[in-house]
Amino acid sequence: MFEWDEAKRRTNLAKHRLDFRDAAALFDGRPRLEGPAAFRDEARHFTVGVLGEVHVTVIWTWREGRRRLISFRRARREERQAYSQAFVGGPDSDG
Repeated sequence: MFEWDEAKRRTNLAKHRLDFRDAAALFDGRPRLEGPAAFRDEARHFTVGVLGEVHVTVIWTWREGRRRLISFRRARREERQAYSQAFVGGPDSDG
């Protein structure tokens, strides 16, 4: 189950042109890279995956048994490279 702040979803959509509603697809069983995200007040996680042909990263936390989405953006170069090394075995190609 996923949740988010609706105002934050709209802000994220305007800023990154990525909709939180689409981020749920990263958790459908496809390959994804996950780990802890640096944040001081709560345990946050990052997930890097591919939607269409674009590497994306979602930042999220657990809240009351739900995945609370915080940020959704195009993956940074080092995130794309880590994903490619983990699942493809080579450098990324979507710059």
